[in-house]
Amino acid sequence: MKFRPLGDRVVVKRVEEETKTKGGIIIPDTAQEKPQEGEVVAAGPGARDESGKIVPLELKKGDRILFGKWSGTEVKIDGQDLLIMKESDVLGVIA
Repeated sequence: MKFRPLGDRVVVKRVEEETKTKGGIIIPDTAQEKPQEGEVVAAGPGARDESGKIVPLELKKGDRILFGKWSGTEVKIDGQDLLIMKESDVLGVIA
């Protein structure tokens, strides 16, 4: 199934964090926090300004981003756990 977000929304796939510490200790799933880093899978066309013109998003597919801990709405599309969030929920792009 293809999914295209509307407006200034982006679809993000969380980046899996390491399950082992640098010292070699394995962290169980129950003790792990959800990562706040992800990759943009799809981006909407942009938000409309007051005059009705579309202002394009700064984010594009493939960007690696940081977002807030409670940002976005979790959805499952084609068996993949994804997040849908507004561009304003994104804290920054990792270069």
